[in-house]
Amino acid sequence: MTVAIQGIPGSFHHQVALLNFGDQAHVLPFLTFEEVAKSVATGAADVGIMAIENSIAGAILPNYDLIDRYQLFIHEEYYLPISHHLMALPGQSIADLTEVRSHPMALLQCKAYLSQYPNLRLIDDQDTASVAKRIQEEQLQGVAAIASEIAAASYGLEILAPQIQTVKDNFTRFIFLTQVKPRDQEISNKVSFKITIRNEAGGLAKLLTMLASKNLNLSKIQSIPLMNTPWHYAFFIDAEFTERSSYLEAINQMREEFGELKIFGEYKSRKG
Repeated sequence: MTVAIQGIPGSFHHQVALLNFGDQAHVLPFLTFEEVAKSVATGAADVGIMAIENSIAGAILPNYDLIDRYQLFIHEEYYLPISHHLMALPGQSIADLTEVRSHPMALLQCKAYLSQYPNLRLIDDQDTASVAKRIQEEQLQGVAAIASEIAAASYGLEILAPQIQTVKDNFTRFIFLTQVKPRDQEISNKVSFKITIRNEAGGLAKLLTMLASKNLNLSKIQSIPLMNTPWHYAFFIDAEFTERSSYLEAINQMREEFGELKIFGEYKSRKG
């Protein structure tokens, strides 16, 4: 099994890969989400792991477009509890620090804690674990990373303050992407799809009413402007259902009455 991730060993994506595929999986690390999507689309990877939303910071909108553009399918989802730790080279204290580096989302999720130290410069970086690795490789004194416990262990850093995220119940939802449409959809109870609604008054309201009448519970809806059609929008929707027959009726009705429909995946909800 070849698994593509965004980030390096010690990243949250790497943690999800280990938890779900074990040490035997061959992990392909990439710098960007687009490289992850492309590796799955070309067959270089069997599965791509991609963060899609965080319970604090919200959705990662560009990733919806990548799923669509590279014609990938969502095979499964996974919710990872996120714990952020402040770490630096061994022997240092918080008083020795001059700057903190991490991914912008990690910095945002630790904003309340970091506000206690106004003299610290906060610097956006590409990835949480890559900062930890750079600190170790370059022996950067006075520089701290915000990253996972596995990153501290991987790069020999000392945790100065554990679990500094503002909200302790902090989860990131990851999706597993494949090139081929998954089988065994009969056991699914969640769907992700894109619909381009015809430009008419009340179109979105009518769609939502219809979905509710079919007992589909919308867990997420995101609008994306259509590049080639100004002031027209596509909607990316996640919905859970209990009766497959009602769900299939809703799918058929969307195709017949509302606009272009593209299903990204039917899978088992892992929330809760």
